[in-house]
Amino acid sequence: MRWSQSYIPTIKETPADAEAASHILMLRAGLIKKLISGAYSYLPLGWRTLNKIITIVRKNMDAAGAQELLMPAIQPAELWKESGRYDAIKDIMISYKDRHGSEMIMGPTHEEIIVDIVRKDISSYKQLPFILYQIQTKFRDEPRPRFGIIRSKEFIMKDAYSFDKDNNGLDKNYKKMYDAYVNIFKACGLNAVSVEADSGIMGGDVSHEFMILSENGEDEILYCKKCHYGLNSKKGPGKCPKCKATLELKHAIEIGHVFKLGTKYSKSLGENFLDQNGKHQPIVMGCYGIGITRILVAAIEENNDKDGIIWPESIAPYQVIVVPTNSSDEKIRNAAEEIYEGLEKTGIEVLLDDRDERAGVKFKDADLIGIPLHIVIGKALNEGKIEIKDRKTKEVKQVPASQVIKEVSRLIKG
Repeated sequence: MRWSQSYIPTIKETPADAEAASHILMLRAGLIKKLISGAYSYLPLGWRTLNKIITIVRKNMDAAGAQELLMPAIQPAELWKESGRYDAIKDIMISYKDRHGSEMIMGPTHEEIIVDIVRKDISSYKQLPFILYQIQTKFRDEPRPRFGIIRSKEFIMKDAYSFDKDNNGLDKNYKKMYDAYVNIFKACGLNAVSVEADSGIMGGDVSHEFMILSENGEDEILYCKKCHYGLNSKKGPGKCPKCKATLELKHAIEIGHVFKLGTKYSKSLGENFLDQNGKHQPIVMGCYGIGITRILVAAIEENNDKDGIIWPESIAPYQVIVVPTNSSDEKIRNAAEEIYEGLEKTGIEVLLDDRDERAGVKFKDADLIGIPLHIVIGKALNEGKIEIKDRKTKEVKQVPASQVIKEVSRLIKG
């Protein structure tokens, strides 16, 4: 993609209403644009990264045997009243009455809806187990939206639900999802910490949160630096159960949560099946959520410096940016075009900064948007050399112009 044909509205100044590093950098790098408090548009660079996150999530969910579906965002309030959770979510639900006077809720989560689907189709133990998931926008009327998209009224979430005939089956599916989450966060370049957690309004008796350490986090956990282990802060300070080192109180951002729901929803909503003995039993459920947009936040919170974002390679909007220092110089311009086209032909995602701007402006923007590899074409071209810069390490090396595409391919593909 050519920068001159792209919509990348970078800004120099720190936005007045932005506090968290991720919020500041997403606005400055042109990833998001605020509409109202708690609601943001995702601009092309931000959307490219979100789609890469979604691809990683989908790949790992499918590999774990989960099946994707898509449920309505509009939900009848009657289902929430039937489950007994209506009053628990009244303060954060966004609702309206349709033309017939029926109350509708813009889905904050989908336990009631998935149970309503399954209870109409599942009648026998022979149809169990299975896992269903979706990737969809959720809506919550947060009283205090904060830090950009860390806590917002509208966000993208992956929610999955397992259905089993007994607790042994639930244990197996819970482990499948837990392991899938570990793989997802690792693939996104994140250092996630698993913490035993309270189930809250979701219900059930076992749950784990996946956290990213951040000064801008809203949750507190007890963290062991030595062995990367976390505990719920409500358990109080003490020693790490693994290595006996002293636990430290840290702020964290929740990016995922897994629950053993048991029969909470199947009993209240009449989701039953016939067992081997012909007796009616409630389906045993698990619930598994990942904040897709929060992964975007967490990646920036973990990977930034004074100059901007440092994207993990797997979720960077582009893998390479080509920076000709002087676009009016025909030799430099032609070399940039040749490298750009060559990289595209090899399947590498590349952004060419072909703007008629000073080199300093291009360098600052390249650092700000955080593309992992920078190819700088400047004065060294007179000696047949081109610079390759690693955004993370800031290491710069010169390579022969004829070897640039080969070297970049080696660096990216390993």
